[in-house]
Amino acid sequence: MSADDPQDDASHFRRSPTGPSVAPPRQPIDRPVARPLRAAGNLRRLGSVLILILLLSGVGVRAYRDLSRPEAWAYWKDQYYSPSLTSSLIAQVSLKPNIDGRPALAISGRIGPAAASWFRDRLDEAHLAAGDVILLSSPGGDLNQAIIMGEVIRSRGLVTAVGVADASGRIKPSYCASACVFVYAGGKTRYGLDGSALGVHRFVTSTPGRDPVADTQRTAGMVLSYVTRMGVSSATVEAMSETRDVRWLGTKEASAMNLITDPLRAP
Repeated sequence: MSADDPQDDASHFRRSPTGPSVAPPRQPIDRPVARPLRAAGNLRRLGSVLILILLLSGVGVRAYRDLSRPEAWAYWKDQYYSPSLTSSLIAQVSLKPNIDGRPALAISGRIGPAAASWFRDRLDEAHLAAGDVILLSSPGGDLNQAIIMGEVIRSRGLVTAVGVADASGRIKPSYCASACVFVYAGGKTRYGLDGSALGVHRFVTSTPGRDPVADTQRTAGMVLSYVTRMGVSSATVEAMSETRDVRWLGTKEASAMNLITDPLRAP
């Protein structure tokens, strides 16, 4: 069979009787359907997930380190689980005869490591206004927390007194010692209820791994700065430094130090 035979395979060139060779018509080529490129998108999503996991792991490790410290657990316990302080809102207390009573928030107990935060929450719930009363009864506790509580009292224009009150608003004498005195000092007016007592003593610093002398000096500077801002005489700090045991200040002595600004008798 000749190469020019029209029966030849269509894949060969055919010759025209009067012209050059002509290629056969090209057959359509079946192409695969284009699919979206998912690999890059999947890799990006996987990378984002890995980054998120690493970030969460870092936060978790940091939180574990923070909460593994004894003081951190003590803070959380005092703030959320078992607060060392208790409070009660009293509709009216009369600190002076023939003067209308004011709402009061009575605080009692030991000042714990989360006392300041707890105290702010109780104040917000009580909706006290400037001139309302914080009634204190406490043996003391955390010095730093007590100073913050005093600052909060002063910033809200509240007054302070030492005592306890029943539901009718009748006040009975009580005591406020050690760090509690700094809370009391925050009052814009500091009432001295006859029979109540203010107790001071030398503050002690015991942070492990730190120079106790340097710590004591820093604490002394902080305390002196605070009482000066509150309008209390530096003689109060001197009285604190004189003894490790609690020294109970009489109304006359505390008034001379300007710790008590308004002595009064129980109604």
